[in-house]
Amino acid sequence: MPVPHTARSEGSSGFAPAAPLELRSVTKRYPGQAVPAIAELSLEVPAGEVCVLVGPSGSGKTTAMRLINRMIELSSGDILLGGRSVLQRRPDELRREIGYVIQQIGLFPHHTVGENVATVPRLLGWERARIAHRVDELLELVGLDPQEMRGRYPAQLSGGQQQRVGVARALAADPPLMLMDEPFGAIDPINRERLQDEFLRLQATVRKTIVFVTHDIDEAIKMGDRIAILREGGVLAQYAAPAELLSRPADDFVAQFVGADRGLKRLTLATLADVELIEPNGLSPSARRVPLRTTVRDALSMILTAGGSPLTVVDDQGQVTGLVTLELVGGLLGKDGALAEPDGPAGGGGDGGA
Repeated sequence: MPVPHTARSEGSSGFAPAAPLELRSVTKRYPGQAVPAIAELSLEVPAGEVCVLVGPSGSGKTTAMRLINRMIELSSGDILLGGRSVLQRRPDELRREIGYVIQQIGLFPHHTVGENVATVPRLLGWERARIAHRVDELLELVGLDPQEMRGRYPAQLSGGQQQRVGVARALAADPPLMLMDEPFGAIDPINRERLQDEFLRLQATVRKTIVFVTHDIDEAIKMGDRIAILREGGVLAQYAAPAELLSRPADDFVAQFVGADRGLKRLTLATLADVELIEPNGLSPSARRVPLRTTVRDALSMILTAGGSPLTVVDDQGQVTGLVTLELVGGLLGKDGALAEPDGPAGGGGDGGA
């Protein structure tokens, strides 16, 4: 579950503060096409939050992202980064101040890992010592050993390692905004989940404003503070926090897109730390132990796999904090698929108007 983000004061954790992003009636029309690729798209992303763009093929997700860094030019409307129009910036300068991570990773094959991470700082004219320090700092931040990795070439890395280097490169110049276009789409399911978890851990440290494109609604729910669901033709269907999207879809299109199991999906938004667990009261704790950070949905899956046996929940020190049962999880769900209140966990974040 993404941690609620707040803009940080400059200098905390060694990273500059994030910048808010606003799209104002953004439209993109291509010559010869009757229907625009993006139509009057308006939304705001507060500083330090992750906004996920999701929708079917032809909904303009990647187009919207490429309009932000001016790889594609607007037909009408405006985009403000930190309160300033991107149209007032030279495209090359703007792109150097926006981190960009893509599915294909895009590392330079004949450059070492260190040289890849140093790409933008070198273009900005940073001193050699500053670049070297930044490279090592970021490799450590994304979970790679600088001494072992900085001299390797991309072909010598696994797909997951390459993706980490891609994230480090995007962060190198400390941008106020990062764009991520299906960054984990080419990774196998096990490593994809691991990279998602590591990225959320990383985001809790760097607190960047992020626009994240995916076709996977489950990934959107996991990664986003806010989710923008786009219809075909680039029309915004709903823009809201994951909890609201799942409990109050705006229309049938949104309800069908998030899926009939939206009640179960809501269980991924809470961990066992968010619910009131059952006291053992002299009962023998079960052999199966799970940490407090386990999502309620994962706990439900484990209980069902174990034939309904309860789980023992432990804290980071291994101390038992309570039990979770099938009845407890069932009681968290209301008739509409929403988590029950007030005993159930609150669905974080606020909604955003469009």
